[in-house]
Amino acid sequence: MSGSTKTMGMLTLAALVMTTAYTAALGSNGWLWFGWVVLGLATIGMAATRDT
Repeated sequence: MSGSTKTMGMLTLAALVMTTAYTAALGSNGWLWFGWVVLGLATIGMAATRDT
């Protein structure tokens, strides 16, 4: 796994934690979850197309 893919994975995990905390504190926000899903899909795409 390349360094940029690891960084993207950590960013995705941090975004999940922040989105979950926001939801727990202030209620659900569909746009935050939509953004996290898009970020997660981009991360999966990066991992799937990484150079070997």
